Amino acid sequence: MAPAAMAQELKIGYVNSDRVLRDAVPAKAAQSKLETEFSKRDKELNDAALRLKAAADRFEKEQPTLAESERGRRQRDLVEQERDLQRKRREFQEDLTQRKNEELSSVVERANRVIKQIWEQEKYDLILQDAVFASARVDITDKVIRALNAASAAK
Repeated sequence: MAPAAMAQELKIGYVNSDRVLRDAVPAKAAQSKLETEFSKRDKELNDAALRLKAAADRFEKEQPTLAESERGRRQRDLVEQERDLQRKRREFQEDLTQRKNEELSSVVERANRVIKQIWEQEKYDLILQDAVFASARVDITDKVIRALNAASAAK
């Protein structure tokens, strides 16, 4: 009976990190900040891709009537433009990933501070993140999101 009594006294909580990073106000603010920061570059890349496609389509139509030297020159130009576009997309993706990691790490730090406060205030023995299964009885994700949102509103 003693081990069963000890198990009932154990207070466990579970936090779904994905939900926190998706639903909390600071996470949404970080996502919005990233979209604002990178939207211009994304649009420029999409416009460049459209221009390249139009040039490739034009080349395909005109190719039979072009002189061999002109055909070769335009083909090399298209290949160079494609390579440049791919390089710019790679750089864009790397920059976006780096900034996303920076922004999310800030949100994760804040979430961890909130979780620690809840752990201390409510006397939890154990709080898990990202468990395979957890019952709604131990899920404190909503409580963490509310606390994060309140802290965000207070700033």
